[in-house]
Formats: sequence, structure tokens, C-alpha cells
Amino acid sequence: MAEAGNERNLTKGEKTKYRLARAMKECMKSTSVENITVKQITENCGLTRQTFYRNFLDKYDLINWYFDKLLAKSFEHMGQGKTVYDALVKKFIYIQEEQTFFAAAFRYDEQNSLRQHDFDLILDFYEKLICEKTGKVPDENLRFLLEMYCHSSIYMTVRWVTGELTCTPEGLAATLVDGMPGKLAEVFAGLGILN
Repeated sequence: MAEAGNERNLTKGEKTKYRLARAMKECMKSTSVENITVKQITENCGLTRQTFYRNFLDKYDLINWYFDKLLAKSFEHMGQGKTVYDALVKKFIYIQEEQTFFAAAFRYDEQNSLRQHDFDLILDFYEKLICEKTGKVPDENLRFLLEMYCHSSIYMTVRWVTGELTCTPEGLAATLVDGMPGKLAEVFAGLGILN
């Protein structure tokens, strides 16, 4: 898991959250997300239900928290002056490293789903990035294009992580950048962050 090399730098609460995430990943190897119980998760890692609920609202909150950790690294990479392509490659490499976890998490598409969480985070990130670079909030038309692009990107990511599409993280990122709506691609190119 991503935190292993930096465990010394984590707070006790963060270590507990990662411990619960590892237990969730272990449960996902044999049980669908919908059928995993908090009891299974806590028994797997030797923690109590009270500890679980002090850290997370439910198992979907745990999945979304872990995904946030993944996405933060991808966004951090992009925030260092890299391109949309570079950020997507980094995101997909992280997802590939945790393929079992994310394949199971992305299959679930109901309340509190990772798909919706990913959409909300990515849309917010792109909107803030455009605002920071231009000093303006994206207009209604640009927001529509962003929403459409984010939804289609997540759909293709789910197909990839569940094995319906076979390509490298670089190949998927290149295809998603190439498939960006023209006007949105123009905006990103103008901001110097397309590829």
C-alpha cells in the first residue's frame, strides 16, 4: 500500500485508517463490496467497530478516503506544473498497483459510490485549476464540457480497471487526452496543461 514507506510520518489516526483500508482490501479479495460488513473489516485487522466508526461513516466512506489518498498524489503531480496526461498516467499507475481494491470498489455504483466520488473530485479539481490559471470560474458551457468529459473518463477508467479494456496506464491516459472535447482541449492547451 502507498503509505508503507512513510509509516513513521503518519499520525496514529492515519495509521488506523490505513490498517482498516488494508483489511477492506483483504475482504475484497473474496467478497463483493456490497456484502462486506464492518464486522468483517474490523475482525480482519483486530480493531473494534467503535474504532471503525470513529474514523469512517461506513465502508464506502473508507473506500472514498483511500481513493482520496490516491487522487491527492495524482493532483499533487499535476500541481507541480505537469500536464493532464502526466496526472492521468500517475493516477492510473496507482490504480493499477491497487487493482484488486479499485476493481471491486468501481463495480459498486449505488449510494456513496467511488464513481460519483471520483467524478466530484475530478470536476472540482479541473474547475479550480481553470479558475487559478484564468482568474475566472468556468462558464456554463465550459462546465458542461467538463462534466461530460469527467463522466466519460470515469466510465472508461472503470472499464479499464475491471479488465474490459486492456492497455497500459500511458495508453489509457493518451486516449483520454485525445478524446477530450475540442473546446475543452483548446482551453487546457491555452493554459499549457494539456500534454
